[in-house]
Amino acid sequence: MAMHDEWAKIVASSLDWEQAHANFDKAIADLPPGLRGKRPDNFPHSTWELVFHIDVTQHDLLEFSRNPHYEEIKWPDEYWPKNPAPANDTAWDDCIARIRRDVAEFKQFAVDNASKLGEKIPHGTGQTYLRTIIVSVDHTAYHVGQIIAVRRLINAWSAS
Repeated sequence: MAMHDEWAKIVASSLDWEQAHANFDKAIADLPPGLRGKRPDNFPHSTWELVFHIDVTQHDLLEFSRNPHYEEIKWPDEYWPKNPAPANDTAWDDCIARIRRDVAEFKQFAVDNASKLGEKIPHGTGQTYLRTIIVSVDHTAYHVGQIIAVRRLINAWSAS
């Protein structure tokens, strides 16, 4: 197996690992539906807003990486939900499912394209495939930390 294949596996695993902090699934686990849209005092986002934002951004980065006909979505309007709470449990569940699906697809993309991760994305402005995956990892980790902060502030987090 080529060295770039080994590196690609590490890159792929970073999309949802739990190394230095809780991962996305742990951050959202067991959050009561009634608290998904609760914003803590002096904090700009609810858990729902952060989950929705992770979903849209991750999907956008995945599409940017794999779709030669990629079209940018409008910042910030299309990256954030209109309401602090999901419309219903189905909206929440569908969003979580999309995040998990896109993580799996991004992982597969990284492994399938191991030899070209360092190359520039042809329709980009200088971004490489690896850089775009790392942005997704970093972006999600940042907002997972915020989800945990929100949950602590609304007394809905147990570190156990």
